[in-house]
Amino acid sequence: MADPFNPKSGPKGATRRTAVGLLLGAPLLGACAGVQQTLTNTFGTGNSAQPGPAGPAQQPLAVGTGQVKVGLILPLSASGNAGIAAQSMKNAAEMALAEFQNPNIQLLIKDDAGSAQGAQQGTQQALDEGSEIILGPLFALSVPATAQLTRSRNISVIAFSTDSSVAGRGVYLLSFLPESDVNRIVDYAASTGKKSFAAMLPENAYGNVVEAAFKQAVARKGGRVVAFEKYGADRSGAARRIATALSGADALFLADDGDAVVATADALTAAGANLRNIQLLGTGLWDNPRVFASASLQGGLYAAPDPSGFRAFAGRYRAKYGNEPVRTATLAYDAVALVAALARTQGGQRFSQDVLTNPSGFAGIDGLFRFRTDGSNDRGLAVMRVASGGGQSVAGSPKSFGA
Repeated sequence: MADPFNPKSGPKGATRRTAVGLLLGAPLLGACAGVQQTLTNTFGTGNSAQPGPAGPAQQPLAVGTGQVKVGLILPLSASGNAGIAAQSMKNAAEMALAEFQNPNIQLLIKDDAGSAQGAQQGTQQALDEGSEIILGPLFALSVPATAQLTRSRNISVIAFSTDSSVAGRGVYLLSFLPESDVNRIVDYAASTGKKSFAAMLPENAYGNVVEAAFKQAVARKGGRVVAFEKYGADRSGAARRIATALSGADALFLADDGDAVVATADALTAAGANLRNIQLLGTGLWDNPRVFASASLQGGLYAAPDPSGFRAFAGRYRAKYGNEPVRTATLAYDAVALVAALARTQGGQRFSQDVLTNPSGFAGIDGLFRFRTDGSNDRGLAVMRVASGGGQSVAGSPKSFGA
């Protein structure tokens, strides 16, 4: 995921408790309790932070005076939205350091200019300067270049890409993965008695990932897919075929970004589908004013982080920097807060696989998250309902990943 939600501020002391206590408190130390977006930095389709031609290279930057060195790789000099996103994530990383009480880390911030070659150069510099872990890069195309260097040194990477294919072998993704949205919304629908599912998805890389996750999730819950269509630029044919099959379904899954999913709903209505007679389901990409304004999508359910966390974060960010954070800024904040907390509590094994993949997970700005051993992640997501005034919570995000 990647782009805007909203905010609220809090006193510095409360923020410190969030960073330390929540991030690590009970989950890691205490045992058995175990983030609207545009399509993201990975699939190459529609992310507002696509890399563009690079601007002037940024100078190397070190922030903090701690003994534990941490590399942070961002496309700071990339043009357009990529550079804007990178600057916002850099600000959030520095904000995490400022709000974490006496962190024992030093951030070595490197500019990859949105390219694989830049990521390789930045990673090499960070490693040569003693980094024990690398945060970033943002784009999928840059992650393998970083991983090629870190794996030879047995150093972990927490990257921000949403492309699960670049994860694994020491690369962990702290991002909003489409699979998490799909699993949460299908599980919730099944818990309310939905058994027969239809789906209409875009014919692109994002749609392919969502398709695989959707079919697996439905099968896992004992449901069945009674109708399934993919569409390109022209939705009308797929809409007509789905519309004739909806009588056998009790839920319809639509996964696309705000503008596109509204167009899909309109195409279905034009094809004769009565969307009020079926439960509409979607992903966090639905968290979009266009969706909330769509008459066809009212009452639809989607999975997303509880927005209250981002609202609080964005309020503090706005007070500090005078502008709004991009939606992915919380990823950089959580990554820095996590490594600061691990550096404080976990000794020499602080960034090992066993520590990073603790099944109880961690609590961040956008709620619970945990890394899987394959490098992907699980997130504790809320279920939201589309309403004209915005998303309304139907089921809150979980407080733990289970006993």
